[in-house]
Amino acid sequence: MRRIFIILIVFASSFYSQSISFKTYMNPIIPGDHPDPTLTKVGKYFYTSGSSFNPTPKIYRSTDLVHWEVIAQPVSASWSGYGDSPGGGIWGGHMVYYKGKYWHFFGRGGGSMYFVTADNPEGPWSSPTQMRVPSNMPSGLGVDNSIFIDEDTGKWYLLTKAGQPNNHIVELGDDGQPTGKVLDLTWLNPQPYPFGWAEGPVMWKYKGFYYYSFAQHLAGAQYVMRSDTLTDDKSKWTIISSNIFNGTRYFYNTPNHISPAVMLNDSTSWVIAHSYHGNSLWYAQGRQGLLCQVKYNEQGFPYIQYPSNDGVPAPNLPSSGIPWTVPKSDFFESSKLNPEWSFLGYTSNATYSLTERPGWLRLSPKTSTKPNTLIKNDGEHNYSLITKLDFNPESVNHEAGLWIINGPQTLTVKVYSTVNSSGKKVFAFSFDKTYYEVENTIGNIVWLKLIRDEHLMSGYYSADGCKWYQIGQTIDASAIDKEQTQFNNFTGNRQGIYVKGKLAYFDLYIYRDAYTKITAQNPANKLGVSPAGNYLESINNNDWAMYAGVEFGHDDYKNIPDSIEISASSNTTGGIVEVWLDSIDTGRKISECKIENTGGWTKYNIFKAAVVDSVTGSHDVYFRFIGTGTDQLFRINWFRFISKIDTLTSIKDTYGELNYQKTYQLYQNYPNPFNSTTRISFSISEDSFVSLKIYDLLGREVVTLISDKLLAGNHILNWEVNNLTSGIYLCQLKAGNFIDTKKLVLLK
Repeated sequence: MRRIFIILIVFASSFYSQSISFKTYMNPIIPGDHPDPTLTKVGKYFYTSGSSFNPTPKIYRSTDLVHWEVIAQPVSASWSGYGDSPGGGIWGGHMVYYKGKYWHFFGRGGGSMYFVTADNPEGPWSSPTQMRVPSNMPSGLGVDNSIFIDEDTGKWYLLTKAGQPNNHIVELGDDGQPTGKVLDLTWLNPQPYPFGWAEGPVMWKYKGFYYYSFAQHLAGAQYVMRSDTLTDDKSKWTIISSNIFNGTRYFYNTPNHISPAVMLNDSTSWVIAHSYHGNSLWYAQGRQGLLCQVKYNEQGFPYIQYPSNDGVPAPNLPSSGIPWTVPKSDFFESSKLNPEWSFLGYTSNATYSLTERPGWLRLSPKTSTKPNTLIKNDGEHNYSLITKLDFNPESVNHEAGLWIINGPQTLTVKVYSTVNSSGKKVFAFSFDKTYYEVENTIGNIVWLKLIRDEHLMSGYYSADGCKWYQIGQTIDASAIDKEQTQFNNFTGNRQGIYVKGKLAYFDLYIYRDAYTKITAQNPANKLGVSPAGNYLESINNNDWAMYAGVEFGHDDYKNIPDSIEISASSNTTGGIVEVWLDSIDTGRKISECKIENTGGWTKYNIFKAAVVDSVTGSHDVYFRFIGTGTDQLFRINWFRFISKIDTLTSIKDTYGELNYQKTYQLYQNYPNPFNSTTRISFSISEDSFVSLKIYDLLGREVVTLISDKLLAGNHILNWEVNNLTSGIYLCQLKAGNFIDTKKLVLLK
């Protein structure tokens, strides 16, 4: 089966570039923390890597500069030179091809430089070799360095940065070590340091000129200088002292630390840069990986438009079937760990095994008190994580499950199996000082699910992976995503599985479950549409949106979609949602769902359509929107697929039990206080007539948000306030015999 799958992917690659799905792209192309990126082209492939700090470093590969896959870990987590601290580990990383061999250069913590080599970029990679420091470089080699290969002369160089005034170009020999010849560029950034740290130096050649580019600091400007001679003679270089990023600023408004520029056959040039999110509520996701086109002005100096929030023309390159870069599901069927996983800090190979129990991953704690974790970048705002584990806790110090952990490793959202202070086995869900638990009456083999909806987190457990039960209530974990002290924004959040105190076996890891609500406002890629509040809007004919890494089913997760349901509103004639897998036109169309007028933009109904083809595995799900006229067709709040395994939820039968806590509950709005828009969430345990109204403190009705019969389940709506004054308002939910009220604070 594996051989057939590979052949199909290769066969399909010749068609991928023809799809409208790949004519444009939206940043970030590598979501999550991906700082100090580099870029190398070897044959038809592009490679990028960069700083990883405490997590194990990775090498990414692409054919189109937009879709990237992890292919290798050049430095093993079991390397004795590795540390284990949030800001330590690997600083910088650049893979190049030189003299018939692949080389990966990187810095370690306090300024030591190393390299590893391999015959293939996938490895195996050699043990690290420490680089010698030339005697005429008393400040050392520094970190965040890169490699420049002069194709005209065949020589290669290490570009170094060690402290604010110390920029050098170091010639390397065929053995990867410095030859002793050093170009001294300390004149570039003397006191009082006009270019900040002048860090992350990179070089490339264009039309006979050498371009040397550097960043002000980790979130500052990007500068460049050029010369027609590779020299350390200051008079031969022309420096442009203004930021090469220009134009309108968008979400990712602090791009810098660019890679070397790579020129394609059509003469366009491209770099990868990093940038924090412009919204401080998401700073802790770290520095996102952005693809930017480089253009040159009449004087021959490069400039780059600030990355747009919308789809922009993609490089004229063929896609090879690599999916969008988000964490992928893993069923632990290989004898080797997928390189997409990282450990935190030094981790002995003895702490995990994929062969001890085939089909399961055994994960052991690092010590009796120190947990062990497998992690991936946490770069998106909505997803559901699922794992199945075999774990027999015997102490309050024994834990195993799912978590999201911040960069300093001080905050965690986690859902896990453990023992409580009374000695009972429980399922727990916690963040910071908030803790919920439910008694474990299932046994040692259990299923756990962690749902992220923006900053709101929910924990669930199950005996079979089909019927889920919530642990406590939804938790507002926005603190884990905000800019904090201790490098929280510097190192970025991660997600994954962990153990503490005792070993556990994991059968699977699912990133985005097809059968759990997927919020529509956060597509990984899109064209034409816009996120707004908690929905997707500005939907017109032939617009599209893509949701990456949706897991439909596997031998260990026996689900096949029967139908799709979409929560949508419309105040026009509506339209059609075409559902495609992997690409539009050249992929598989599995459904068409008709959206009709609901009587208003804030009135959401659930629309359903059959899935016409069997689907398993992980896919990028594309929505193409079809309609008439120039008005917005509809808005989409969320969608999910219904599994054939639960026949009660088939589109052909009575709408049955869903994955929610079977209670009536009105949750506190978020954010609160709010300026003009806030999200209101509630759950109802059975189909009910629902009234949701806003009152002022005098009891006068301000607005009716819902007055209709709704299906059982969780419901979310966005209240947009236009003409109300600041103050306290009351939100009242009535459903059946249930009544509850929450205070809402409007601040303008």
